[in-house]
Amino acid sequence: MIPMAEIFKLIADLFLNIDQNLAMVVANFGVWSYALLFAIIFMETGLVVTPFLPGDSLIFAAGALAAGGLFSVLWLFILLTAAAIIGDTVNYWIGHYVGPKVFEGNHRLLKKEYLHKAQAFYAKHGGAAIVLARFVPIVRTFAPFVAGVGKMNYSQFIYYNIMGGAFWVALFLFSGYFFGNLPWVKHNFEYLIIAIILISVVPMFVEWWKAKHEK
Repeated sequence: MIPMAEIFKLIADLFLNIDQNLAMVVANFGVWSYALLFAIIFMETGLVVTPFLPGDSLIFAAGALAAGGLFSVLWLFILLTAAAIIGDTVNYWIGHYVGPKVFEGNHRLLKKEYLHKAQAFYAKHGGAAIVLARFVPIVRTFAPFVAGVGKMNYSQFIYYNIMGGAFWVALFLFSGYFFGNLPWVKHNFEYLIIAIILISVVPMFVEWWKAKHEK
């Protein structure tokens, strides 16, 4: 059995060296790399059991590699935006039909605290939460699920879903495309990925801090 410390080390290496790892994927799988990226973004947004996948940093790294000619930035934008929108849509309908029953029991990946965070976020921001949640790890996975549980009107949901998905992908993809290959960025890529992760969790920390001091 692989020690937990080794597993965490492998995960950390995947995140911090995501540009190098993604380049190796492209070298080994060629055009199928698009399908892999599509699948990862779809799973991160569409399946409540995979909120830990590296959405923000992966899109940024893909944009940087596109600037180097390994990907078509146009096809990346189309496919990743579609993956984000379809993922949220699937998540919405899972929440609509399955509801909170899926959170009953003691599951490591289906913690009620995650659902409660998303519910609080959704209650505060309404439909705009679907857009805002795109930029908050974990919450972005559960927000469409909660929208489905709350029977949010689908026409309203899909409007915010498309807007949020396109804006989220565009921000990180084109940031990577235009800035990912600058000398300073290339030489400090792992620190930039850490910064992206930290910045992404700031909104969630702020909400936690406010909730703690409102009690």
